[in-house]
Amino acid sequence: MKKFLLINVIVFLSVFKVSADEGMWLPLLIDRLNYTDMQKMGLQLTAEEIYSINHSSLKDAIVSMNDGMCTAFMVSKEGLMMTNHHCGLEYITENSIKYNSDYVQNGFWALDKKQELYNPNLKATFLVRMEDVSQKVLSQLNESMSPLDREAKIKEISNRIIEESIKGTHYEGEVKSFFKGNEFFLFIYEVFRDVRLVGAPPMAIGNFGADSDNWLWPRHTADFAFFRVYMGPDGKPAPYDKRKNIPYVPKYSIPVSIKGVQQGDFTMVMGYPGTTDRFMTSSGLKMALDVINPSVVKIRDSKLRLMKEDMDRDPSIKLMYRSKYNRSSNYWKYFIGQTEVLKRLKAIDKKNALEAEFTKWVNADGARKTKYGMALSIINEAYTEITKYKKALIYYKECVTRGPEIVSFASKFDSLNFYLNSTDLPEDQKAAKVADLSTKLKYYASNYYFNSYNVDVDKKIFISLLRIMKDDISPEFYPSVFDEVDKKFKDNFTLYANFIFEKSIFASKELIYEFLREPNGKILEKDPGFIVMKSFNVKHLEILEQTNVVEQKLAQGERIYMNGIMTMLNGKQKFYPDANSTMRLTYGKVVSYTPTDGAETPYYTTIDELIKREDANNPEFIVPEKLKDLYNKKDFGQYTDKNGTIPIDFLSDCDVTGGNSGAPILNGKGELIGIVFDINWEATASSLSYIPNQTRTISTDIRYILFLIEKYAEATNIIQELDIRK
Repeated sequence: MKKFLLINVIVFLSVFKVSADEGMWLPLLIDRLNYTDMQKMGLQLTAEEIYSINHSSLKDAIVSMNDGMCTAFMVSKEGLMMTNHHCGLEYITENSIKYNSDYVQNGFWALDKKQELYNPNLKATFLVRMEDVSQKVLSQLNESMSPLDREAKIKEISNRIIEESIKGTHYEGEVKSFFKGNEFFLFIYEVFRDVRLVGAPPMAIGNFGADSDNWLWPRHTADFAFFRVYMGPDGKPAPYDKRKNIPYVPKYSIPVSIKGVQQGDFTMVMGYPGTTDRFMTSSGLKMALDVINPSVVKIRDSKLRLMKEDMDRDPSIKLMYRSKYNRSSNYWKYFIGQTEVLKRLKAIDKKNALEAEFTKWVNADGARKTKYGMALSIINEAYTEITKYKKALIYYKECVTRGPEIVSFASKFDSLNFYLNSTDLPEDQKAAKVADLSTKLKYYASNYYFNSYNVDVDKKIFISLLRIMKDDISPEFYPSVFDEVDKKFKDNFTLYANFIFEKSIFASKELIYEFLREPNGKILEKDPGFIVMKSFNVKHLEILEQTNVVEQKLAQGERIYMNGIMTMLNGKQKFYPDANSTMRLTYGKVVSYTPTDGAETPYYTTIDELIKREDANNPEFIVPEKLKDLYNKKDFGQYTDKNGTIPIDFLSDCDVTGGNSGAPILNGKGELIGIVFDINWEATASSLSYIPNQTRTISTDIRYILFLIEKYAEATNIIQELDIRK
């Protein structure tokens, strides 16, 4: 994040001052920090209409999908929820396989509520309220505490605050740290687990341009899907029940505007951005650019290549792996862009300049020197030590946790193995626990094997990623099974994979079902797939414990540094905290875009351009025949712009990041004008260092979405639910 300093004011203002369009703000603080600026830019709502705990407000329509994986929002009084197609793709795929219908390629539309499809792995979380509990936490901490003791005390206090806050309710809660541990907020949530698929366009529309266009502009993508949230008859969250549950009645649903957008129009986004670290120091940024990002890109390169080979060869594999491929590809390209942009803009040099100015400010006063003088030294020493651990952890995450699924699937059986071998529980309790876990694993296995797993693909990934891992990390971080690979298989991972996939029950649905009929701890303990998983987990845990010791030192240094920056700038700049999957509001304007070393591009795209981009020989640029027919007939309904065509996507300078996918983008009246689905190439750097003037949010225009629903899908039932305003 850019910051304003007291020394070298003119230079610092031009380099570090927060720009008008920068910031992911807590809605609770909008009235105090941002409301006046937002009014000047075009906001017509009151602060109370944006965030309130006593009345319905905009925040009541905003949904966190699966703990911040994506954002969604309510658009009708009957629980209709909108999000991105790419956020819903996993659930569209699951239902495609379950019902033997390719909803991914053909789209899906429930023309009444009875046709809606349940998604067992999807939940919708609504924020009830947030509260600043900084004083409650900080009053019980002191600087004499060790980092480990401080962390334990914060956890103890937070658990007590949550327990007191949700007592006697069905709500859930969490306490989150902000500004590197200098502030703390409580969040109370209501969580619904009966969520059903309502509608989604075909992949050719919902992901037009696919990997070729990802993180780029211009775009021609209709990245949207509809789900419906259901509740029990008492109005509270309830397990899925097709007969009893009824559509959720939200406290607030967002009206839809088809007036359209123009250059300079006010816009705002409310959602759940994932993570940013804009206060990261130069040493942290260096680790990211030199170690973490290249490691992720290298590993995913191999994984994506192997998946694509088999996806191109076999349509059934393509259906199984489409969602997995897209998830992996998305951030593969992101890290490539982030590295390129930050290096080109010399972000590390700018961090160094900031740290030099901070040091001058600290050294100018004895009390400041005592309080803040060691902050950067602690941080730099911690990063020097932590880099080797972080590299190993990245390889464990990318090569193991997100690598061969035989390993991650085996980990699901770890709890079952614990109870099978337990000697502490009475036999009846042990038997009940084993039976319960076995039933859950049978259900999971049925989805796993039939919906999303191909043993040949997984075997290739196993061989490739474990080879990369062994070649790239230090031997001190090897799992014990690597010794077996050396001794028994001559360091040949192909031979080792042949052995694992031939002998392990986890490579065969028949053997897994047979095992779950009569679970036996000895079988698991001797299974080679289970042994591989345990070996990785044991070493991974060991590395995490070693890393945690250093991270405590790093957290201490960063907390002191952050406190110093905020003290130095007190009264001179408004601060917003890094994103951490809590609800935020960001605002800006509709703007054009000039890429680095490129010409200015318009702020919007149209259906005319989409039609011209069709390439029948490239699956990423297919235009469905019905869409072409509608275009040729100019059957656009009421959704055209002033030029008589359909707008598709548009740009704003709102400040978003991963997790904001699926968030509503609103006009000054709080009306829906589009849905956020991507950022541009330069904005890939913004999770670590905001890039003013070039950071852009890419959204699908609501007029294109409504045109597709009404004319292409003929799902008038959805149109009738929406509050559409001209």
